[in-house]
Amino acid sequence: MNDPSVAPSGPLPVIPPLVAVAMRPLPLLPLQLVLSGFLQRIWRRNPAIFDRLGEHSRARFGIRPTDLPFAFVVEAPPPRLTVVRDLSRDLDARICASLANLLALLEGKVDGDALMFSRELVIEGDIEAVLALRNAIDDAQLDLAAELSSLLGPLGGTAKRVLEAARDSLIGGSRRPFK
Repeated sequence: MNDPSVAPSGPLPVIPPLVAVAMRPLPLLPLQLVLSGFLQRIWRRNPAIFDRLGEHSRARFGIRPTDLPFAFVVEAPPPRLTVVRDLSRDLDARICASLANLLALLEGKVDGDALMFSRELVIEGDIEAVLALRNAIDDAQLDLAAELSSLLGPLGGTAKRVLEAARDSLIGGSRRPFK
């Protein structure tokens, strides 16, 4: 069994509602451009990540951080990310959780099944497609701090340490306890 001491204990923090309200009028396009570029970089570094979706490769996933005033639609191939105010009903699957829980899931630091049973994670639609996405992300063993800092060239080393410290304080240690 993996080392549970690095898993977060108790619920992860949420973005305060006042901060979320303050973010509501912000334009989505700059965020979309940054996140789209980030997704493309992850895809270039892990080209097989979306191959793992198999028969669900054309699925459209809606991801709603419950503590933010916007959501994401992820499609592949080619990988595309769209930032939206609300998720449409024509998506294949919708995934809802706090931003911290979504980040912890991306990095494999929390057990998605446990989050579902505790109702901190809600999945609607094509569960098989979501499981395929989960397996693809698990196989890629994403390290968001490393991915983000790699965008910063010579400042990357310092940025990585700062991002790792922020991540670890938010969602727990740097090892991957769940698969």
